[in-house]
Amino acid sequence: METAVSRHFGEIALTPAGQRVISGRYDHDGVPVDLDLSFGEHDRMDESCIHKVDYRLRFLPELIEAARERITLDLGDSESPAVEYRHFHCQNLNDGKIRELFGVETQDAVDDAAFVRALRLTRVGIFPGQPERYFVLDFTLGEGFTDEVLVAAADEDGVVDDEVSWD
Repeated sequence: METAVSRHFGEIALTPAGQRVISGRYDHDGVPVDLDLSFGEHDRMDESCIHKVDYRLRFLPELIEAARERITLDLGDSESPAVEYRHFHCQNLNDGKIRELFGVETQDAVDDAAFVRALRLTRVGIFPGQPERYFVLDFTLGEGFTDEVLVAAADEDGVVDDEVSWD
């Protein structure tokens, strides 16, 4: 069986077809982030595809920053999923939890910048067969605090969608 070696996913068996998810890790600012490389039933998985994924992951820091910028923009729209997520997760926190999560003293001090800074990237889904939704980034306020995420997606060129969702 033919294989390809990925910097982020290790040795990968190249199969002709079939749905498959391959797990990997990415170190972002000293914090490990889970990677899920997903192939659909009819997606082509070959060595060039794997090398393309590794190449595009070189630009993940810029993509993460662009996703954070998109979330910040969405916080300006009172009906956006980012605002709903923030409101839902912050409405009943005491000052101690506010300090722990956001690094500020009171709920009133949780401005857009403090909120976005508190978001942690927990997972990046990579979908080589979907060029318009190649990357899917999951941000959370922290494991143990919530299992819900804000989701930002980007195309294969790293252009972030103009829509962030709450999942």
